[in-house]
Amino acid sequence: MSKQTVLGGVSTVIPWVAFCVATALPLQTLAWQSKDGTLVVRGFVEDATYVRDDVGLTKQRLTGQVEFAKDMGARGIFSEFSVNGTFRGSYDAVYDLKEKDFGDEAGGAVSFPAPANTPFFASLPGSPGFPVTDSPVYAGTFGPLGLGDGAIPLPGANPLAGGTAIAGPDNPNDGLVLAAEDVYDYEDNGVMLATPVRPCDTDDRGCEEGIGDKDLDELRFAEFNDRADFLRELYVAGTVPMENNEELTFTFGRQQVVWGRTDLFRVLDVINPVDYSRNNIYDELEDSRIPMGILTVEHRKGATEQFEDLNFQVVWKWEKFRPHSLGQGGQPYRILGIGNALRALKNCWDNGCTVGNFPAPGVTVDFPSQTIGIRDVNLPDWDAGELGLRMEGVYKGVGFSVNALRYRSQLPSLRGGIASDNPFTPPVENQVWPYSLAFDVEYPWITLLGGSLDIYSESMKSAIRIEAAYTRGEEFPDTLSSRLFSESDVVRWVVGIDRPTFIPFLNERRAFLISAQLFGQHLLDHRTSMSNNIGLPTTNEVGFVDWENNYIATLLIQGNYMNDRLTPQLLTAWDFKAGSGVAGPSLTYKPSNNWVITAGFNFKFGDGAIEADDNRSAVPYSPFPFPAPQMSSTGLSGFEPLGRFRSGPIGSAINEDEFQLTVRYQF
Repeated sequence: MSKQTVLGGVSTVIPWVAFCVATALPLQTLAWQSKDGTLVVRGFVEDATYVRDDVGLTKQRLTGQVEFAKDMGARGIFSEFSVNGTFRGSYDAVYDLKEKDFGDEAGGAVSFPAPANTPFFASLPGSPGFPVTDSPVYAGTFGPLGLGDGAIPLPGANPLAGGTAIAGPDNPNDGLVLAAEDVYDYEDNGVMLATPVRPCDTDDRGCEEGIGDKDLDELRFAEFNDRADFLRELYVAGTVPMENNEELTFTFGRQQVVWGRTDLFRVLDVINPVDYSRNNIYDELEDSRIPMGILTVEHRKGATEQFEDLNFQVVWKWEKFRPHSLGQGGQPYRILGIGNALRALKNCWDNGCTVGNFPAPGVTVDFPSQTIGIRDVNLPDWDAGELGLRMEGVYKGVGFSVNALRYRSQLPSLRGGIASDNPFTPPVENQVWPYSLAFDVEYPWITLLGGSLDIYSESMKSAIRIEAAYTRGEEFPDTLSSRLFSESDVVRWVVGIDRPTFIPFLNERRAFLISAQLFGQHLLDHRTSMSNNIGLPTTNEVGFVDWENNYIATLLIQGNYMNDRLTPQLLTAWDFKAGSGVAGPSLTYKPSNNWVITAGFNFKFGDGAIEADDNRSAVPYSPFPFPAPQMSSTGLSGFEPLGRFRSGPIGSAINEDEFQLTVRYQF
């Protein structure tokens, strides 16, 4: 019997055996406590099974987690001192059960369309009109450079001193998929990039720390890696008494520091990075935040003449920088699908690549190495410079906070303007070509100023949450810039309302929780144009890819039945600019205090993939291929690769409808 058969049988049976056992068990008290009450231990074991439409199994994760809190009593200057920890380990069998989709046999050979019958180059100003003739559909043989079936032979591209042959042993046409094929079928003629999708110990093409370098074991056993992620939290906490009943508290170690109060999308809650490869944006932030080594010092003043409560907090992140985990090319969950695009671009730089629908629909081009793509991923050194300040309190019954944070962007910024090769000339120039698709990945410094309000309205019987943040230093794709990015100040805000509401025809005895949120984002330095840098009219808007203004609304409706043992829930979100939404109905059943079974769906709907200018119609090289000035894009657009940002995390996952079942035993 094969490994897949055995694991598949076990993974299918576990949830149903757990359900049957759970219904037979008596109620039990959660958590273990020592006789003297100073040590409390709790935890859980959970099996999560997710099945995606047209894909099948995407998650078969078994997780174990243990938390402890040890009260050490008074120690030295501390009136209270404690040690706290959380350890988590998991095994996701999907990488073994679905080897041909996500494991070491994923991907295969890819093919691109044949060149268009009409010469594209001839349509550009000053073009010498390179001939483009009919040829059979490109079979994905990857060269040699410029000589693949249906590929345009770039003048001087073969041979190229220092270049790596696309058909070489380091870049075979195997283990690949088209980077956006899981989102759409390229009906808008977006750029076609082939991305490697096998684990990085099987195929290291396009693998780089910061954008994805996980081997098979790191994919299967996510917490066991060189950053010791099994250590979710381990910190000491102490309290030093001061005069006038004031206190000074310290926490030091790996921990989560939560400033915000919102769900799904973060405004102030930006101290810890997030692992979006777990389940896109849909896991609880408590589970998907990446704990970091942090020191917090808080001065608790308590009540003053003006305030019912007042506290001051300093936060210093001392652990080496970590970005968000976006999901690398080949993983089932990749927010925006960006992991595929980043891995494809890194492979293009290192090994050369074939690009379809470039620079026009139906045209296929072979690029040598060091021409387009990602050259370096510049992760910051251990600078330990992220620092935050916060004042929070209560004034006339209204909770408030004022926040300031200096931190590294946890999202990668692709900065153009690096030295690269002109593929139309034989020598390797290694010089900067304006508007060329050659990048370094950077994580710039960001300054955040913000605040929050918590208001209870007696007339509305509702709690109102308001958060707002202003940031400086964020970078966004901009096809009007010669480096293809620009900075913009950003304002983000959210207004949330929580209200217990009776819905008599559903439940006459218990109120439902209704929670609504509206998120907004405004880019203060946003720019777009219908003409490029030399005044040529463009077919679509060029400039910033992200929207100037965008809004996302969320709605949560949650009820309880059977003495809170049965909890139905509906969570929905709608992205206004992307025209896309998600609905997540679920049902949670607690047959005892120890067992929790949750079954639910995750449906996406709406427009899905949105087009955006992708810079392929720019002319970066001079004097080749045409005796024309270097110019920015003329507006040729598609979903791949930059339309992902306009589509957002919901629209770019339009085909990821799922059924999700989790069974948890907690103690």
